[in-house]
Amino acid sequence: MSFARARYRQAESFAQDGVNHPHDVVFVTLKELTRSLSVLAAALDQDRALPADHVNRALTALYILQSSLDFEAGGDIAGDLFQLYEFARFHVLKAWRGEDGARLAEAALAIGDILQAWQEIGAQVKPPVA
Repeated sequence: MSFARARYRQAESFAQDGVNHPHDVVFVTLKELTRSLSVLAAALDQDRALPADHVNRALTALYILQSSLDFEAGGDIAGDLFQLYEFARFHVLKAWRGEDGARLAEAALAIGDILQAWQEIGAQVKPPVA
């Protein structure tokens, strides 16, 4: 029940922020994921406890991104993105469990690259604002 409530609030905040184009939803999700992964990587590097809210945000963002992939239309790119998101998810969970070798900084950089590319193609897929 709490997960559903959180998803509803998240969807409500997208609407309030003027996010109404599918490209923008993915953009905001990638942006939040990059931010959470960076916070988690910094905490891990400083040997601090991982902020639970950023663990939850990262996992939720990854779920949204993975479930939004269209493997029929996206082909190899969708498969590659799924693997990248799965890499990030694996390392978030590894760090959360306190296991050695979590590669959160690498995941943050990779997702940051996807965010930058997504931002660059925005002008091509979104209609101009009148």
